[in-house]
Amino acid sequence: MPAVSVIIPTYNRRELVREAIASVLAQTYGDVELIVVDDGSDDGTAAVVQEFARVRYVYQPNRGVSAARNHGVALSSGALLAFLDSDDLWQPRKLESQVAFFTAHPQALICQTEELWLRHGVRVNPHNKHRKSAGDIFARSLELCLVSPSAVMLRRELFKQAGGFDESLPACEDYDLWLRIAATVPIHLIETPLVIKRGGHTDQLSRQFWGMDRFRVVALCKLLDSGVLSIEQRRLTADVLHKKCAILAQGARKRGQDGEPYLAVTAAYLDAGTRRPRDAATQGSSLAFAH
Repeated sequence: MPAVSVIIPTYNRRELVREAIASVLAQTYGDVELIVVDDGSDDGTAAVVQEFARVRYVYQPNRGVSAARNHGVALSSGALLAFLDSDDLWQPRKLESQVAFFTAHPQALICQTEELWLRHGVRVNPHNKHRKSAGDIFARSLELCLVSPSAVMLRRELFKQAGGFDESLPACEDYDLWLRIAATVPIHLIETPLVIKRGGHTDQLSRQFWGMDRFRVVALCKLLDSGVLSIEQRRLTADVLHKKCAILAQGARKRGQDGEPYLAVTAAYLDAGTRRPRDAATQGSSLAFAH
């Protein structure tokens, strides 16, 4: 049984996934299984992946990145899980550094590394709001995602306990999972940039959907309904939810669209900072705008 299972989800990124795979196979840590889940590609991805003898290739009909990641995890066997988006790369010591961290900190359940950002091949510096921090990152993570799938390593039992990636979310599925995890456990940080994030592609989810906060609103509502938050966490979550809904409603009206669905969510969670989660029969009734 390998110590680490690496999951690469991919869709029509034949050339990029070749480089991503090569960066995994170049790792200084070798006790690894690598599973590439092809989410319905029709660009010859299968032939590219099958060039690599040490890679397990799995094809599935197109169901989205969350389903691809979850499928890969279900097929894997390592005690530690790591994900690599097919447009990103790992530095050679990425896995070795994280395995060493878990060995030195046996109580730790999840850690991520720092990363370098490239846009169209040019190094860029992330804005301060994207700055990573360590430990209890829940409050900072409410506004936007502060954990990168390509930078994470976590114990299998934590992924299972958290329920994996939400396959119903078209986008912000990473924000949703890491926020659920950050609500209950510290997320540790290795302050060495061991991931190269390559942005600017036309097929990135952030370019495919308008109003990405729509999906974050769904995640926040789910979190408020989950029953896992402390009173203070509920207050913080409700505050961010109300702010995001107000901005989305205003934006909808400016575009001549109906802003009422967002206001309905605000009304449904008006006292969410102090009351118990909603009855299951009413959960999600105001969230159709995100799908």
